[in-house]
Amino acid sequence: MRVFIKIIDFLNKNKDLWGNRNQDLSEDERKYLDRIPTQNPYGIAGLIFSAITFLFPQFGISFITLIFCIITFFTFDKRKEDNPWTFFIGIMLSLLGINMFILGENPPLL
Repeated sequence: MRVFIKIIDFLNKNKDLWGNRNQDLSEDERKYLDRIPTQNPYGIAGLIFSAITFLFPQFGISFITLIFCIITFFTFDKRKEDNPWTFFIGIMLSLLGINMFILGENPPLL
């Protein structure tokens, strides 16, 4: 359990992908931007990866994406971030990709 908590802490520290992007703004503008909810970058990445695994179902990639979406779900902060649905949709698309691989079905768009 300690390892899991350390992983989540590490991911939370690295959540700001763009660095200090509010450096040139005034104090009022920074306060305003801090009040606006943002998206979790791990949720968006998990959604994109799971959409790819849904379009091209492979067991290993879908399983890795499923684990990624589940682990990074715990980085979601209700006060700062807007939408946990990117994680839920990513998990569902990964599960559908695994199901399609097991049943031997063709991708929906190909």
